[in-house]
Order: sequence, then structure tokens, then C-alpha cells
Amino acid sequence: MKRLITFLVVIALAAVVFLGYRYNAWVSNTSGATDPFDEVGIELHQMMPGFVQDWGCGKLKANFGTKTLPPYGCESATDPAKWK
Repeated sequence: MKRLITFLVVIALAAVVFLGYRYNAWVSNTSGATDPFDEVGIELHQMMPGFVQDWGCGKLKANFGTKTLPPYGCESATDPAKWK
């Protein structure tokens, strides 16, 4: 039973690390994308807590702010065509 719990903890930790890496790669634009409209990145963004979403939107705005519209989750509440 102890081996099963250890195995499940390792799998859960690996999933968290992988998803965190993928989210950071999206907001940091390490792939050199021309726009922030990556479906996986946007879905991960929706799952993150508020303070991580704010940090992510700030990084995305720094990379893409003048080039394109904001992705879902980073648009202003009053004007969807503007960044938060």
C-alpha cells in the first residue's frame, strides 16, 4: 500500500511540474509565437489561481501588448479589446 501511495504522489508531482512548465513557457513565449492564442496555454491559464493569472497576463502583455488583442482571461472587464 505504501508503494502505491508513493507512486501516486510521484505521478501527481510530475503532472504539476509538467503543467507548470507548459504554462510558464506560454506566458514567457519561449517558443517565439507571433500571438498568444495557444489553446493549451489559455486552458491552463483558466485553471490557475488569481495571482498567477495576474502574473501571466502581465507577462503576456509585455510580450504581445502592442501586437495583438489579449487572449481570453486577460481582457479588460469594460473593453474586451484592451488588456487588464
